[in-house]
Amino acid sequence: MQHRTLGSQGLRVSALGLGIMGMSMAYGASNDDEGAAAIHRAHELGIDFFDTAELYGAGTGSNEILLGKAVRDFRDEVVLATKFGFDMTAQPLGSGFDSRPENIRKVAENSLRHLQSDHIDLFYQHISDPGIPVEEVAGTVGELIAEGKVKYFGLSNVGPQYIRRAHAVTPVSVLQYEYSIFEREVEEKIVPVLRELGIGLVPYSPLGRGFLTGAVKPASEYPADDMRRHDERWQGENYTYNLRATEQLKDVADAMGITTAQLALAWLLAQGEDIAPIPGTRSAKRLEENAGATDVRLTVADLARIAEILPHGSAGSRYPAAALSSYTTD
Repeated sequence: MQHRTLGSQGLRVSALGLGIMGMSMAYGASNDDEGAAAIHRAHELGIDFFDTAELYGAGTGSNEILLGKAVRDFRDEVVLATKFGFDMTAQPLGSGFDSRPENIRKVAENSLRHLQSDHIDLFYQHISDPGIPVEEVAGTVGELIAEGKVKYFGLSNVGPQYIRRAHAVTPVSVLQYEYSIFEREVEEKIVPVLRELGIGLVPYSPLGRGFLTGAVKPASEYPADDMRRHDERWQGENYTYNLRATEQLKDVADAMGITTAQLALAWLLAQGEDIAPIPGTRSAKRLEENAGATDVRLTVADLARIAEILPHGSAGSRYPAAALSSYTTD
């Protein structure tokens, strides 16, 4: 497994990480034993970058606990990333924000306990809090770094000005943002700022929440607790357009002897050495497939053909309109 250095602070991770969220929420019923087995297999494959969050356990810490138990025997060999920033008492879950300094510290202590660790490798602000200046957030994480409880500071779901303000207080190592062949919003205004400041990019949902794996069906066929049931990209004409694009990407992948998912991940890796995607899966077999993407080399012609198929990304918004503004804070 190749490794990459993200940001000017020296955070070194496997070129491909593993998102843990789906092992506890968002994609239907889950099984901790299956999740732990996938984490162990990832480690065997050389993946050492694991991503979780307070939110993913719905306030119980279950996702962090799962990860902490799974990596207990090789904790010193991996990078553990987790996040703060939501008000876990607000309903529905994910509708409220809390980046007060006292809550950041509370979440940090809970995460350390759940992860069975004396430090958090990478501590992200998961989402901006309109009631708390980013300077206070960055300052609090900077204090945690000085205390040895956190190693690196990250941001998620924010734009250029927010990034600049945070970085001026405490150096930001990485930004986590949705980015894939489907979702290209980050390219125009955010990536240039990251490269100017020396900040890495960690794309989440790099496989379009599964659409780019080819294992896809219309929104109405997913269970009520699966977020894809409410995703615009799985509905109506959007679904038809996106399915057709995925079929064309499959043709490209087939000609190369790889899968569509491997093509999508290889495309992301080709966008720069400062990028490390974190596809999520519960399947050891899918993990092996994803890891194979790090060996794929795309030619200029391959990249041009992908651009022809999806020049501007997918049809449909990545979040409902009511939530989207919270995930695009500048």
